[in-house]
Amino acid sequence: MIDLIKKTLLAGVGATIITKEKVESALQDYIRQGKVSAGDARIMAEKIAEQGRKEFETMSAELAARFKEFAEKADLTHKARIEALEARVKKLERTIAARGPGPDA
Repeated sequence: MIDLIKKTLLAGVGATIITKEKVESALQDYIRQGKVSAGDARIMAEKIAEQGRKEFETMSAELAARFKEFAEKADLTHKARIEALEARVKKLERTIAARGPGPDA
């Protein structure tokens, strides 16, 4: 499970890097075409990068919260099953004890 989460996060980082490269390429095209100055392109790139970092942090926090929630639910389900089995064992023990000693005793 942890490996899956790591792979998901790394895939997100990879997508971020690819996006950064595409943004830089597009901004370079705009500079060459004279649509924006190099200074404006740098400012835009910084804003885009900051927005990407914020989105990544938000997604990471959401993923961590969901993972914690999933783990808690799984733990509660596990505990409930154990409690149910313990109750069955106690019931069987009482049933056996009520029958008294067997013929081998």
